Amino acid sequence: MGAAVSAPSGRSRPQAPTRPRGSATLPTVDPELTRAVTEGLDVVEARLLEAVAHTDELADAASRHLVLAGGKRVRPMLTLLTSHLGDASAPDVVTAAVAVELIHLASLYHDDVMDSAPVRRGAPAAHALWGNDVAILTGDLLFARASRLVADLGPDSVRLQAATFERLCLGQMHETTGPRPGQDPVAHHLQVLSDKTGSLIALAARYGAELSGAPAEVVDVLVAYGERVGVAFQLADDVLDLSRAGGASDPSTGKVAGTDLREGVATLPVLLARERAAEGDVDAADLVTLLEGDLSGDADLATAVDALRVSPVTDEARARARQWSADAVAVLAPLPEGPVKQALVDFARSVTERDH
Repeated sequence: MGAAVSAPSGRSRPQAPTRPRGSATLPTVDPELTRAVTEGLDVVEARLLEAVAHTDELADAASRHLVLAGGKRVRPMLTLLTSHLGDASAPDVVTAAVAVELIHLASLYHDDVMDSAPVRRGAPAAHALWGNDVAILTGDLLFARASRLVADLGPDSVRLQAATFERLCLGQMHETTGPRPGQDPVAHHLQVLSDKTGSLIALAARYGAELSGAPAEVVDVLVAYGERVGVAFQLADDVLDLSRAGGASDPSTGKVAGTDLREGVATLPVLLARERAAEGDVDAADLVTLLEGDLSGDADLATAVDALRVSPVTDEARARARQWSADAVAVLAPLPEGPVKQALVDFARSVTERDH
């Protein structure tokens, strides 16, 4: 990159909103559970700011950048929610919720560098402000801060975090390199989503249950649930990238419709189109030819986005996302009936029906 533009000094410390912009809404009709999780998220927000604070001005400003930009806080919400299957007042629960969000934030700094993404959560990406090196090192700093928090949770929690971190790295590596010769591209894509997203959502749900003292069989259910919800979430993202009119941007993220297409990222609709073309579907073959053409121009990109959006393969991709969501709901069957289980059911269903 060229010279990085100047960024606000770490001495300027705006206060984070109590409820960050774009934060997730707990899908439950139980007011007491909603209140408890909402109040817990307020504590998490304050602890996040404490966790990213540095005496070094540059490290402080860069580390606080994405925290202050807001976000859905899905992972800490799940940690707090699942803790209500045990003793939700256990002090380690909030620490774990902060740690999983720090891990997620750290991965975003790295992802934005690798994807050359100019915007994150409606704000300039860190690498656009400070350059690639600082953005990568800031991600590393956040991973380090998360590790310090998890160290206080005990060796089992540390091992779980390390295993999840390994999967995050492998998922990114496999996404970058693509499927091996002879490997099914759709299966490869699903494994990438499982590693990059499912693993951390599963960890978030597991921490909440495990650290609150929930039974082992409950913990196992939540791990299986988190893995499936994570894949459903990302498959829905594959479709969301096409849901806006060609060339329009998402006001909450700044992401332009068709960004994945332009950058050659093979999302599920694209992979399904290729699969159908290989099976002899003429319409799919024509679509693939269009998608693999020159999409550098905005008009050409808009045409490709519109063609893929109305193709049957996008409907199929949406159906697969909903099936992963349904599978997540199904694995919850052993949990006791109540507001926590219902909130988890509603959340799994909501991830494939969102519009951003």
